[in-house]
Amino acid sequence: MTIVVTAAFTPNEGFYQQVVDALAPAIAEVHQEPGCLLYAIHESPNGQILMIEKWTSAALLDAHGAGEPVQRLNAALEGLLAKPVEVTRLVPIPVGTAAQGAL
Repeated sequence: MTIVVTAAFTPNEGFYQQVVDALAPAIAEVHQEPGCLLYAIHESPNGQILMIEKWTSAALLDAHGAGEPVQRLNAALEGLLAKPVEVTRLVPIPVGTAAQGAL
């Protein structure tokens, strides 16, 4: 079963674009990782940057979390965030059509 993850990044005042710039190279790298189906960032109305991820398995998501792209990203984000990244793992509850009932 797929795993969906949200990660909320809260930039320090005046550092929004720097956080986006830090995330951009990681996104390109992670798209090449085994099991990555979706890895995308979105602007939230509250000023956060919300990353939405989709992985083919929890094991591959765990490998991603321990991988070099995430380590480089964490280093690039140092000093840019107002609080720690809020990560939530979600397991789909498919309802409706196969294409529209789950992310």
